[in-house]
Amino acid sequence: MKKLSRKVLALLLVAALLVTVGCGKKVANNSEVEKTTVKIGYLPLTHALPLFEEKELLEASSNSTIEVELVKFGSWPELLDALNTGRIDGASVLIELAIKSIDEGNKLKIAALGHRDGNAVIVAKDIESASDLKGKTFAIPHRMSSHNILLHELLEKNGLKIEEINVVELAPAEMPAALASGQISGYCVAEPFGAKAIAIDAGKVLYQSNELWEDSTCCGLVLTQAFIDEKADIAKEYVKQYLEAGNQLDKEEAVTVATKYLGQEKDVLDLSLEWISYKDLTFTEETYQDLLEKLKKYQIFETSLSYEDVIYQ
Repeated sequence: MKKLSRKVLALLLVAALLVTVGCGKKVANNSEVEKTTVKIGYLPLTHALPLFEEKELLEASSNSTIEVELVKFGSWPELLDALNTGRIDGASVLIELAIKSIDEGNKLKIAALGHRDGNAVIVAKDIESASDLKGKTFAIPHRMSSHNILLHELLEKNGLKIEEINVVELAPAEMPAALASGQISGYCVAEPFGAKAIAIDAGKVLYQSNELWEDSTCCGLVLTQAFIDEKADIAKEYVKQYLEAGNQLDKEEAVTVATKYLGQEKDVLDLSLEWISYKDLTFTEETYQDLLEKLKKYQIFETSLSYEDVIYQ
């Protein structure tokens, strides 16, 4: 009986050694690394491309400790609610909305810009100049947006008042069809929905954003304070990789990534990505102050929040 027990014990020890060696090989060969999942929200816009590029780069890396879970939303209010309640760790969101949310007491930080430029003013074909918009309906995605600021800049540049046009809020995806049907006479929104109107021959570009507001601010990467506090090293690495992803998004790479994640036609993306840049997405204090001045000037929003109150450092 004792001999049998010793044999069984010996067999068990050999089996344990084999399992240990086998597991070691698996880790070595597959370079398995323990990963932390980061949940990031977005709307299907070209302004969110750095999120998609970062996900691609992290998945291709054998030693990344971050796994990105992208969460798609259908509207800004829906996305912001998820961000404010901590159901996601961060998001690509309108910076103006993020600032307002922080001002209301929500614990968020702006970590970087989402892009530079890339917001065209699109109008119906019968609109020859800004003055033709008098009495017409113009759409923006949200009152708290760079698109609303660009509309005010457009009107000021042409000696018009906001009261002289009818401003409505529409979901970005609805705008090209609304223009084509005559429901609206113009709009300003995140890409690729400006380019979409051109592609379907429903409208034309009246102004590019850099003609109205050079180096304009729009979407940005926003993180929750809880994520920053609880996973400080992961948050730092995520932002670092995000900025690097933006710098790698040349035209060819941007079209490839946008095609995969947005499902838009190539001609739409080709045009859209001619208008936008993802290089150097650092959100500076100068950029922040410029934005606050315009929000105050056009009576959109006013806050006493300092740059340090909103920036992730």
